Amino acid sequence: MKNRNQNTRWAKWALMLPSLLLVLFSCTNDDELNDNIGQAGPLKLSVSTTELVLDPSMYLNNFTFTWTTGTNQNTGSSISYKLEIDKTENNFSNPIEYDFGTNKYAFDLNVATLNQILLTTFNAQAGTPIALQARITATFADQSVPVQTSTVDLTFTPYQPLTTTLFIVGSATPNGWDIGNSAQLTVSSTNPAEFVYNGQLSNGTFKFAVNQDGCFCQDFYTKDPTDSNKMVYNQNGSGDDLQWNITDAGNYTITVNVLDLTINIQSVGTPPFTQLWMVGDATPSGWNIDTPQPFTVTADPYIFTYEATLTPGNFKILAGATGNWCGQWYRPLVDNQVLTETTVAQNSGCDVDNKWQVTSATAGRYKITLNTLTNVINITPVEVYLIGDATPNGWNMGSFTPMSKSGGVYTWTGNLNAGEFKFTKFNTNWCDGTEIVAASPSQSISNTAFGFNENCSGNDYKWVVTAAQAGTHTITLNLNTNSLTIN
Repeated sequence: MKNRNQNTRWAKWALMLPSLLLVLFSCTNDDELNDNIGQAGPLKLSVSTTELVLDPSMYLNNFTFTWTTGTNQNTGSSISYKLEIDKTENNFSNPIEYDFGTNKYAFDLNVATLNQILLTTFNAQAGTPIALQARITATFADQSVPVQTSTVDLTFTPYQPLTTTLFIVGSATPNGWDIGNSAQLTVSSTNPAEFVYNGQLSNGTFKFAVNQDGCFCQDFYTKDPTDSNKMVYNQNGSGDDLQWNITDAGNYTITVNVLDLTINIQSVGTPPFTQLWMVGDATPSGWNIDTPQPFTVTADPYIFTYEATLTPGNFKILAGATGNWCGQWYRPLVDNQVLTETTVAQNSGCDVDNKWQVTSATAGRYKITLNTLTNVINITPVEVYLIGDATPNGWNMGSFTPMSKSGGVYTWTGNLNAGEFKFTKFNTNWCDGTEIVAASPSQSISNTAFGFNENCSGNDYKWVVTAAQAGTHTITLNLNTNSLTIN
């Protein structure tokens, strides 16, 4: 399991890095990592340094190859370049190759990408030096000019890559010791070694897992026995299983850095508002400031949800007291904001009155989730699926039978087998959303009464299709009126 997790982390780490290559830093080495344009003359390959011990702190650094132009022997021929890197003992029999074409005299390899190449392509071991060779080859459009090459010997020592995912688990967390449903921390947009958790913690303990695998023999970050503001990288569940302790339940912001192994735990106090309301002609509330439709407060008092069918128009979110157009609001950063943007501003007054916009193309039923701690909003289309052995896709998580939608009305026509079924608004993990269940156990399909089961907290009743009832049926679920027909 360890190797598989490392490879997965590597792939994610490499994808994150291009957006972070903002500037070129120097390595912890006497030689600078430079990007000089090659000068005219006989072909010669140069590198930043011939020996380098790589380190995770170099994630913004580049290792640089530069070369001179080579000579076309006064033929006027264009020159093309290819860089190869291979283990020394291979003599370039199985190299990685970079074809640059013409007019290219330098190449940068990000240090983290180079580290990945060493570990995965050349099977190097973290902390152990590996001998490589790099070769630049110049070829000429005028084939009378001989191919030219230049080679450099290199020694690199790779490092153990850092995790790119982190999850909080423990009796103090919302999902306890259920590691499969543990809350994921958010990685910093500027530092891939920094992760942040915003949310509720109750009295109890917690630690951090690198993934959601159910085995508690995976890698964890646990409390340093000598300093509660420091972490220990606990490989394979070995070592002391020390955890941080929460004695005052409440909302917290936790910032951890897996590079310098630091943790900062801050209590963030009480929520700014205890109720939110939806206002706007795109919503069922309309422009009603006195009795608008309320949001639902979740178990986390900072997080509010609202579900409705949105029509073309605009909306904003009222906070504080009703009846005051110039009161407290949550509004987007620009007017007529699209529904996919997640940033939101909390402000008061009437001077800047930005709103979200619903167009004819984006109209439909949505679930809106607003986090008043982080000022992040998610406006997600509501999909409905059939699940159960009476349905074509059975109980297969991730491939439930989808219903067609128009506004808040969902329909499906197809074959029902003898068996059971219910509906769900999610298609990823069990207990990760809202299920629409029968009102009574083993309910006949002639009885269309139903209820809602949030995060597996309610009754798990299902409809039963008998052998005599099996066959083609049309199911229509109207979430606007909370009505169901099965024909």
